Amino acid sequence: MERTAALTNQTENGASTGEDRPSLRWTVCAMLFFATSINYMDRQVIAILKPTLEHSIGLSEVNYGYVVDAFQIAYAIGLLGAGRVIDKLGTRIGYMLIMAEWSLSAMSHALASTALEFGLARFFLGLGESGNFPAAIKTVAEWFPETERSLATGIFNSGANIGAILAPLIVPWITLRYGWHAAFLSTGLFSGVWILWWFSRYRTPDFLSGSTETGLHKTPIEQAPSIPWPRLLRMRQTWAYTVAKFLTDPIWYFYMFWLPSYFSAKFDLDLSHLGLPLIIVYNVSAVGSIGGGWLPALFRRFGFSPANSRLAAMLFCAILVLPIYAAGHVNSVWPAIAVISLATGAHQGWSANLFTTTSDMFPQSVVASVVGIGGMIGAIGGALFAFFAGHVLQLTHSYASLFAIAAGAYLLALVALYLLAPGLKKVEFAV
Repeated sequence: MERTAALTNQTENGASTGEDRPSLRWTVCAMLFFATSINYMDRQVIAILKPTLEHSIGLSEVNYGYVVDAFQIAYAIGLLGAGRVIDKLGTRIGYMLIMAEWSLSAMSHALASTALEFGLARFFLGLGESGNFPAAIKTVAEWFPETERSLATGIFNSGANIGAILAPLIVPWITLRYGWHAAFLSTGLFSGVWILWWFSRYRTPDFLSGSTETGLHKTPIEQAPSIPWPRLLRMRQTWAYTVAKFLTDPIWYFYMFWLPSYFSAKFDLDLSHLGLPLIIVYNVSAVGSIGGGWLPALFRRFGFSPANSRLAAMLFCAILVLPIYAAGHVNSVWPAIAVISLATGAHQGWSANLFTTTSDMFPQSVVASVVGIGGMIGAIGGALFAFFAGHVLQLTHSYASLFAIAAGAYLLALVALYLLAPGLKKVEFAV
């Protein structure tokens, strides 16, 4: 009777009863997956075209670092408000708006002809793309029970790797035939299709997902308290998540923006041969994202508590990153592909679990805000690392020190997470 009444109430409030079927949450997850794929495809285009732009407009390593910095700084600024905007507008309207903004910014790169102009285009791309993960994590918190959130996060987060796979397939082909300007324009088509799909299909559920048997929860979303930022910033859990993002997000940005250049510079791979190494790396990353999201369920079967299962999965991923140190010293492309693939896959498994710690520790009403705060600090870390990487590569032409930093970042982040939020204790707020 309670479930019938809940469904009736949802219908009266304009949400279709079919929208809260347990099976539909995986359709929602698919929409998040494709949005994240488009997000990463848009941001990956410039990394693939970096060797081309070095010749066509004289883009140097230092200037490229500044262009990446423009994206990272804007991403940080955007995350400062994106989470709060998503919490206020809701995921249905908010997600469409941010997708439209970042897609137009991505296409505007086709108009650039100097490092400064690329920097401006990257700045506005960063502002728009900053909303993707706060919106996606909030959507998962709304639709999925706690036992399924890390898996759902791992699935949609694997879209980052699919986007990074599609980019080296599409961008070189378009560039070699129609020029690099057309490559920046091509990805806008995917965004338009997704916006129409999201608008026609997505509805925020009136009741949160609960039991896997019913797919419903009896507590309306609106009963969750809205927490002001100053109060969030006083919480150790907020800083636990934020410090972990600051230490590990820059490593993923480094992979994303410099791997094409690394393979080109170290192994003399031209634009037509860059695709295969990147496709292999990001395919393994997709497996790592889903596998890492599934790992906590495996550890729970061995008697671990939910919090210890999450931490054990993150430790496992952090250990798998360590061999990336060798990437700066190998002289053959295939060993490099192997250790980089392992590290990027482990990063995505780590990321799926780190994202999910926000819904482990905080109520759904502030998840997007916490994700936004952590992402902002992670983007600042990415900007600092991009500045450092650009100057190191300009001076030394060696990636060894950068891969060494990448190897140790995750274990350090896990120690910080454990010390600041032991047991991933849930924050309790009065309604």
